[in-house]
Amino acid sequence: MHIKMRELAIKDCFRAWTIKDISIFLASFADDAHYIESHGPAYRGIEQLAAWFSDWIEDNDVLELSIKKFYHINDVCICEWYFEYICGGHTLEFNGASIVTFDDSKIVELREFKSETENNYPYMR
Repeated sequence: MHIKMRELAIKDCFRAWTIKDISIFLASFADDAHYIESHGPAYRGIEQLAAWFSDWIEDNDVLELSIKKFYHINDVCICEWYFEYICGGHTLEFNGASIVTFDDSKIVELREFKSETENNYPYMR
């Protein structure tokens, strides 16, 4: 799969959260895809991805899910991103990175990693 097509698949996947469009989200993934969220939950297969997406967008809203940068290594794309959302009436945010593995045309695995948006420097004086 061409690098630009991989980036487009990831962009579509992320955009789907913002506009709450399950068809765009699912079109990015292989039927047997594996998705691991940054805080632990994991989903295997398109049916579990569909159930998770539907449940999540019912009670939450994505304000921003923007990609900062892509890195490519063979069939893997790593992307850095920023995520801001409303959950339980609270606006939350964090930075993240995903390791995304592709087959010929779809995402077969996506692993998220989280980083706080506010950093401190304990050794700066």
